[in-house]
Amino acid sequence: MHEESPLWISESDVVSLMDVGDAINALERGLLAEARGDAQNMVKTHATWGQGSTLHAIGAVFPKEGFAGTKTWAHTEGGATPLLILFDSESGALKAVVEAFALGQMRTGGASGVATRWLAAEGADEFAIVGTGKQAITQVAAVVAVRPVKRVRVFGRDEGRRAQFAARVEKEFEVEAVEARSVAEAVEGAQVVTVVTRATEPVLSAAMIARGAHVNAVGAIVPGRAEVACDVLERCDRVVVDSVPQAQRLSRELLEYFGPPDSEGWKRVTPLSGLVAAREPRDPAYDLTLFKSLGMGVSDLALGVEIYRKALENGTGREFPRPRKVSPRLRAGKS
Repeated sequence: MHEESPLWISESDVVSLMDVGDAINALERGLLAEARGDAQNMVKTHATWGQGSTLHAIGAVFPKEGFAGTKTWAHTEGGATPLLILFDSESGALKAVVEAFALGQMRTGGASGVATRWLAAEGADEFAIVGTGKQAITQVAAVVAVRPVKRVRVFGRDEGRRAQFAARVEKEFEVEAVEARSVAEAVEGAQVVTVVTRATEPVLSAAMIARGAHVNAVGAIVPGRAEVACDVLERCDRVVVDSVPQAQRLSRELLEYFGPPDSEGWKRVTPLSGLVAAREPRDPAYDLTLFKSLGMGVSDLALGVEIYRKALENGTGREFPRPRKVSPRLRAGKS
């Protein structure tokens, strides 16, 4: 295989090359690079149309590693086809196109796994998952990877999907999974709570959450959505986000509580890279901690680079011709 030829890395390739545990480790390495100033994040941009369809673009640069990359996707009622494009940061040459649906699931789950590793109580064994959509199973995998979970409480609005999801959790992770009839029932007494829904108004309030818990708020990634009520943030001793500038643009929950980006309250918000670099376990005196996940380019690129390197080592992926530069034909025409 010629390294100078770009690779097309398919969804099946991605799944064969990386699991959620690998993703957590790759993500921590990328976050440490960001903390050292060796990685730069491009804040997400998006456009909205129709009945809630959105077009997204995020990216990052790892110049010491020799990579720059962007991920883009259109999220519609009919689905999404995300692609991560890797470039050589020195020459701009195309290195790879990675089909990025599974990568995105592992990145999102991995971020919650990293946050849970550093923010949840060491012995946390009761976990509540609110939401049973496409991102939910990797969220469970990530928490199970970093904490000794014995029981998972599951809530989703659709009773049939909820039962299927609970059965899948028991089969895949060999832990007890119980169905809850409400968000409050799922969350009561849980030491780790992950909310991953498409809610447009908050579904999680402070009164539901046990003292000493950690919350991963994952689903609301555009200003039109919200999962966590302001009174949850009032209780938080620690609020962490993957990207502070991104949260200041896209998180309605945090903007409603902390105010505009120049408000003093934002000084309480820690980037995930800073949390990882500090490497300090949770303070036992904390009442509540929260990780607000929005997705960011550094995370996607950290996983993409690792997948690309493994693909080269294993001979995985399909070569395709490098794009050739061709000058345009210029002619006058009527407009």
